[in-house]
Order: sequence, then C-alpha cells, then structure tokens
Amino acid sequence: MDLTLSLEQEAVRDTAREFAEKRLLPHAAEHDADESFPIDAVRKLADQGLLGMMIPVEHGGAEMDAISYALALMELGRADASVAVTLSVNNLVAECVTQWGADEQKKKFLPRLSTAEGLGAFAVTEPHCGSDVQAMRTRADLKGDHYVLNGEKVWITNASNAGTFLVIAGTDPVKRTKGFSAFLIEGGTAGMTVGKPEPKMGQRASHACPVVFTDCCVPIENRLGPEGSGIKIALSALDSGRIGIASISTGIIQACNDEMIRYAKDRVAFGKPISDFQAVQWMIADTVVDFEAARGLTLLTASRKQAREPFSDKAAIAKLFASEAANRAAYRAVQVHGGYGYSRDYRVERLYRDARVLTLYEGTSEIQRLVIARNALK
Repeated sequence: MDLTLSLEQEAVRDTAREFAEKRLLPHAAEHDADESFPIDAVRKLADQGLLGMMIPVEHGGAEMDAISYALALMELGRADASVAVTLSVNNLVAECVTQWGADEQKKKFLPRLSTAEGLGAFAVTEPHCGSDVQAMRTRADLKGDHYVLNGEKVWITNASNAGTFLVIAGTDPVKRTKGFSAFLIEGGTAGMTVGKPEPKMGQRASHACPVVFTDCCVPIENRLGPEGSGIKIALSALDSGRIGIASISTGIIQACNDEMIRYAKDRVAFGKPISDFQAVQWMIADTVVDFEAARGLTLLTASRKQAREPFSDKAAIAKLFASEAANRAAYRAVQVHGGYGYSRDYRVERLYRDARVLTLYEGTSEIQRLVIARNALK
C-alpha cells in the first residue's frame, strides 16, 4: 500500500494538529483534574468541520475520507484522548445513520450529529454484559406506532452531553442474533434518564454514564434499519470504531515519545543527558517502532475501508496492536521520567492513565484476538 498522503489529507492532518496544540493541549490537564466535559472544545471542533468529518455534505458534514479521519484522530489523541474519543463515538453513530438510515432519518439526525448539541452516544453495554452483546436485557416492545424501551445501559460515552442516542435493544430475544434492533433516541426523551459520569482512572474528561429506560416511548420511525438488524448494525459500527481507537492509540504513542525525548535531552545524570544512555535510547527506539507500525496498520485499514473492501480483520489487528503499543509506550515514558513520571505535574502520568482503557473499549484485546483468529482459520 502507498501511504503517501494527498494534499487534502495533509491539510486535514495539519488543521487537526494546529487545533490540538492550540485548543486542546493547554487545557487537557485541567479538564482531567476536575473531570469536566470540554464542551467548548467540542463546539470548536464542530466549527472546524471535524465533528462531522464523515457525514455527507448534503447533510451538513465535511464528507472526508477514512484516511483523513484517522489522521485527524491521531493528532487529537496526541493532545487529549478524552476529546478524541468524543469525536470517535460521534462518528460511529453518524456512520450508522449514513449506512442504515432511511432518507428522513438522515435528514433529521445527520445535521444534528455535526453539532455539539446533537452529539452522538452509542448505547450497547449493560451492567451484566460487555463483550457478550447477545446477553443484553434491555427490551423494546412494539405497542402500536411506537416501541416501549425498558432496561439499563452503562459506560455510555458522551451520554452526559448527547443529543442523539443510538440504542440497541431486544425486540424478540427468541431469535437470538436477529432478535435485537437499533433505535435513534433524542436527548431529553421522556423515560430515558442519564446518570452521573463514572469516576474513571483515565480519559476523565470523556464522560461515561449509565442510561436507564423506564417505559421510554420511541416512534417506530426512529427504528434504524429493519427490525432484527441491531446486532449487525452494532458489529459493523464496532469495525469502524476500532479504526478510531487505533488512531487515538497511535496519537498517544507519539505523545509518549515526544515527552520521553524532551525529558531525556534535558535531564542530566552522572554528568550527561540521560539521552546518552543506551537504556533510554532503546526505550525511545522501541516506541518509534511501535508508532510507525501502529500508524501503518491504522492507515492501511482506513484505506481498505475507503476502498469499500472488507476490513473487519484489519480493524481488529490495528486496534489490538495500537492499543497495546500505546500501553507499552506509556510505561516507557513514565520509566524514563523516573519518580517525576509518577507525579501529576508531568504529562506522562496522564498519558499512562489515558492509555489503559484503550485495550478495553470497542472490544477488549481478547475479543480482537478472537476476531483475528477466526478470520485466519476460515
């Protein structure tokens, strides 16, 4: 694959880099410390056209290609993973509407998803099930011209500020994988209650909340796709979502190396900069290798998606490698900083915490290995 970027892709990357360095990085530690959702940054992302990157122009989006999207997320993730994952989840919802939505649904929801007020949340996980999506208990019972939803979702990213919820619920559990359907629910709908954000280890400015449905009425026209297609929609969304997480992971790897190199050049021990020591050089070298490999795998996957080629296995490979490499890079960054790396006064402490969840959401590392192995054994 030729990884040479077009002028348009370079322009998107540069725009995202400038935004990340000027708008996100200076405030990232503050938002992390007080766990405040960076709504102003999200609004500015919308103004830049980055929030609706993959939404068609006719519906208010920027309609960029998948490689541009991955490049932008790398830059945002390099500065603040909390903001980057906010955009990633919003895009996941928007892509589902673009792919599966009826014309009226696209006209109604896609323009909203290009704005901070219409921010998307993807509600699948429940208290007793994460990777085992078929174990979902949230029900959607058809009553005349509407569905009535009852149940609970947890760890729903963006829920505290979402204007658009994509919810998967059971419509006929007897049919197993074909017994679930997808629904688009507007924020503030009666019967849907968003709880307080979970107190998290990292990515603390990205709010993950429980969402409870109590006799929540959803018009039948808000069902996304045919009844029974919920699992299919969710799995296709996760394939695209894994490109997003791989991109964010790649950005964190680069941030870790930035901090390691800066500190290693300045820190003097035994009469010379620690960058002169082979032990430190090897940690930097290993992180450079991880970055290049993660970037290549992620852009390869994005190019396959853009070409409308099958990319499920490539998405799993990219997500698995990049997320685990980000955790390795964060470990090395703290190690190079020594005791200072354990202090919140240094950025690597936050990078270490932000990296940890990357191997958990959008499918754990173990799930990625299952996907990869099943594709290899076909």
